[in-house]
Formats: sequence, C-alpha cells, structure tokens
Amino acid sequence: MNAAPIVDDLYKLRHSLAHVLAQAVLKLWPDTLITIGPPIETGCYYDFLFSEAISEEDFGKIEKEMKKIIHQKQTFRCDTLNVADAKKYWKTKKQRFKVELIEDLAKNDGVETVTHYANLGPKGEEVFVDLCRGGHVENFGEIPVDGFKIMSIAGAYWRGDEKREQLTRIYLAAFPSKAELDAHSKMLEEAAKVDHRRLGKDMGIFVISEVVGPGLPMLAPNGALIRQELEGWIREELKRRGYSFAYTPHIGRADLYKKSGHLSHFKDSIFPLMQADDAEYVLKPMNCPHHVEIYKSDARSYRDLPLRLAEFGTVYRYEKSGQVGGLTRVRGFTQDDAHLFMRPEQMEEEIEGILDLAFTIYRTLGFNDFVLRLSRRDPQNMEKYIGTPENWDKAEAALKKVLEKLKLPFIDGVGEAAFYGPKIDLIVKDVFGREWQLGTIPQVDYNMPERFDIHYTDSDGTQKRPIMMHRAIFGSFERFIGVLIEHFKGHFPLWLAPIQVALIPVAETHEGYASEIAATLKKEGMRFVTLPHTDSLGKRIREGETRRIPYLLVVGDKEMEAASVAVRNVKTKKQVVVTMKEFMEKCLEDIGQRKLEASIG
Repeated sequence: MNAAPIVDDLYKLRHSLAHVLAQAVLKLWPDTLITIGPPIETGCYYDFLFSEAISEEDFGKIEKEMKKIIHQKQTFRCDTLNVADAKKYWKTKKQRFKVELIEDLAKNDGVETVTHYANLGPKGEEVFVDLCRGGHVENFGEIPVDGFKIMSIAGAYWRGDEKREQLTRIYLAAFPSKAELDAHSKMLEEAAKVDHRRLGKDMGIFVISEVVGPGLPMLAPNGALIRQELEGWIREELKRRGYSFAYTPHIGRADLYKKSGHLSHFKDSIFPLMQADDAEYVLKPMNCPHHVEIYKSDARSYRDLPLRLAEFGTVYRYEKSGQVGGLTRVRGFTQDDAHLFMRPEQMEEEIEGILDLAFTIYRTLGFNDFVLRLSRRDPQNMEKYIGTPENWDKAEAALKKVLEKLKLPFIDGVGEAAFYGPKIDLIVKDVFGREWQLGTIPQVDYNMPERFDIHYTDSDGTQKRPIMMHRAIFGSFERFIGVLIEHFKGHFPLWLAPIQVALIPVAETHEGYASEIAATLKKEGMRFVTLPHTDSLGKRIREGETRRIPYLLVVGDKEMEAASVAVRNVKTKKQVVVTMKEFMEKCLEDIGQRKLEASIG
C-alpha cells in the first residue's frame, strides 16, 4: 500500500539496504544508470538501466558484494545542495535519470534545494552518493547480513511510461533477523502453491485468452457461481439497507467524463476515445457520472434523501500490458459500486452505515485482520485534485470524526485521496499476512455535485446541494475472487464453493443409491457432480481434492444398507460416516449461516 511512510527502525533498515544494493550494483557494473530505490512492505527495490542484461545467476555475486559493504560499517553524511549544483553533480556523474528527477522536483513541487546522502567508507571517504530524503540507520553495522535476500528481477518502465526506457527492477526482501526472513520465505513458498492463477485453472474458475486480449479475464461456470453467490449475498444486504439498483451502459460521451474531471485527471487509464456520429465516446472507466445523471433525471426533495444507488457495473481501465495478470490486475472488471446522495446532516450516519456493511462482509469471509486508512489530499500537490480547500477540509473532517467516534484505529494516508475527494480505504490481511487494498468505504465528494449542478429542495423550499459518497465493498468481483482463492487456498466455505459435493459410488452396483442421493441434493439446491465408477476410487478422490470440492461422498455396500454416506472433508482429510439426513441438515445449516468451516469431518 502507498500510505505516507512511517520512518521507524524497519523503514530505515530497508531504505539503507536500497543504498547498499545500488552501491553494490555500481561496483559490479560501473556504467549502470541508477534511478529510484524506495522501501516497500517486505523490503525494498531499486530500478537500474544496465548496459547488459543481468539474470538470477547474478544474485549471488550482488549479495556477496552487499555483505562486504555492510561489514565495512559505512555511515551516512547528508548534504544539502541547491537545484543548480545538484543537477551539475549528477551531470558530471552521467546519471541523467537523477537530473530529470531534480528538474521535476523543481518544476512540479517548487523545491529550491535537495539532499544527497553519501555513504562514507572506513576512512571517512565518500564511496557512494544518492539523491534521497533520508531515513537511514546510523551505520551499516546495524544491518544483519543474514536478514536480506534478493528475491527477483522484473521490468519496469521509467516513470511508469511504456514509451520510456525499460529498466531492471531488483526486489530485495529485508527483515531484522534471519528467522524473520526465513519465515517470510516460507510464507512465499506456501502462497506460491495456492497462486490463484494455477488454482483458478485447476478449479475451472476463470479463463485468460490472448484472442480476447490481455487483462480481460472471463469467469468460467465455476467462477460465475462464486460471483453469483457474492452478488446475491450483497444484493440482499443492500436491499435491507435501503439501496436501489441501476444499470448503465458501458460507454458514454467524452463530454460526460470531461465534466466529471475523469478525462483530464484519469487520462492515462482511459482507453482511446471512439468516434461515433458527431461525438467522441469513452469506454466507461467509472460508473459515477452515469449515476449523477440518474439523480438529475428527476426533481429531488429532502424527503428523498439519502438516495443510495447501487450497480454491479463493468468498467474498463487501460493498465499497462506488462502489469496485467490473473484476476488481480485487469483491464475490464465489475465493481460492486454505489453512490449515495444525502443532506449534510446525514453524512455521519451514512458513513457509519457503510463501515458497518463493510465489516459485516469482510468478517463473514474471515478477514478479521484489517487496517483502515484515511486517504487525504497532499497539501503540497494540490494540482492533482479538483475542488476548493474548504470542501476538502469538510470532507476529511467528516471521515475522521466518524473514525474517532467509533474508536476505530486508522493510519494517515496523505496523498492517497482520489482526485475528487478523500476516502477511507480498507486494507485486509489474508491468511499469509499479505496486505490487500480492497474496498473504498466511503469516499466523500463535494465536487461532482457542483460540476453537475445537482440539487434537492429542502424543507424551507430552497434549493440545496447534496453531498455525494462513492463506495465499493468488494472493489471488483474479479480481483476479490482472485484474493479469495488464495486466502482460502482454494478451499472455499461450503456456501461459496462452486461445487459443494462430489458423489463417488464405489462400484456400478452403488450407482442407483448414488442417484437417490443426487435427487436429494438437487431438491435442496446443492451444487454437486457425480464421479462415476469407470475410474478407480483413488483417482476419483484425488480428482475431488484437486478441484477443492468440500465434501466427497463415498457410497458402497455399508452405506447402502444403513442409508448413510461416508463423508470425506477435503480440507481436513478426515472421513466420517453419517446418515444422509444428518448430512443434509448440517450442510443446510452451514450454508444458511455462511459458516467458514464445514461442520462435518
């Protein structure tokens, strides 16, 4: 996540290792151009432009050089330079990316000085310099030489622009001890086993086709079943909470998105415009302008508010081709979107209602470890946003007031707001401890109501401007399903599993009894398959386990005689014999209560 960095000891360690990494690379490949190297959640990375390709075979010698540098116990010296002198320094070093960074800081942020951090060797000599804002260890001796490891390399365009140079990004995992690094490595190994791209294929959840296009996944029947369960569940929750539903088209006139501000502030993520008749059209990147037009279609009274308008709306974002993959980074996706229009005095109650909905959904799915981030504007970079400072102050204060009232801890995300309003982001940890930013709950928007000039008639007959809130609990169904696959390791709760039961008759003589069970399952609305006796029993059990079907019902002579079933719980690998009546009662109870763990086995 990209919240404002907390410069604690771990941040300093990881930031310092980015400098060590860059210093080691320049020692081994002196003509390399260096760019940026920030700390990240599990370590750091650094982007380089090499004159020759490097590979994983080079990791060992880079780590060896890094350890040499650490053993020298180098220290830092901070130098403040004016922009002209800093540019001159980096031009002398022939490091053109650093020159460009300084020029951008001067032009966009108005800085007049920058800081250089120099690494000083054992005799106080200057051995490496980087353009940096600081946050480091006192000396490299504080860095454990067995607490870091180069994990991977990847391509990365300079400034995220695919028309610019393609750099080599080196990722480093870094922790205060070898034990923590080993635990992280083990977690990654376990997570790789349940990568949603592999399990998604094994379980028939989604399909990626180059014929269709990159970043445009298709949910196969089993994936569609998961989405339908999620949709049905949240649809009922929304109805109960007073939401109305809408459907809007996949395109709109470019003028609509010029008016909303998306076309200028979101231009890099919008597909190329289309020409039709006498107008340009946009492939819809957001649902909100359409919902505003629905609001405008009728006169609204204070009695009509709040108006809570929901849509499972498909939108399109032009992600870079090298960044799309699986279900978690896509170009076409469906949001569980909603926009709420309200009077000012209704704001707090509506924010609380959205938070309650989010907590209900996430806790039911076993996401109990989460962080709330109050994503605010960056006061030093106001050209990124639309609207007046007064409206931004009111919106941020309203969100903060509710968080404090409910005594919900949160982190401060300066610069993480959307261009038209601040928001509360919900960041969850999955079973591996990895963080995912999923829902936006909610985002307060004073600006779009002004841009579209929408009103309601107040109790005194005057025209007032409503406040608008944006919110999405799942974020997108595609990404959420991808996260759920890995969070559950493919073992979905019974109510959410695309196939809930596999019937396995031991031999041909048991298929009649299996058909009776199938009729019962069908009558009760259970999702099941029959794995016929033509394959061996062991092969069919392995197939059920590979497909992560929660229950395998094995029926043979004993089960026929006792009107029972041998129930194998695929997740726990335990097998018990119960009557068919007991099996159905427990299944329907687990499904009705949306239990995370199955009651049998």
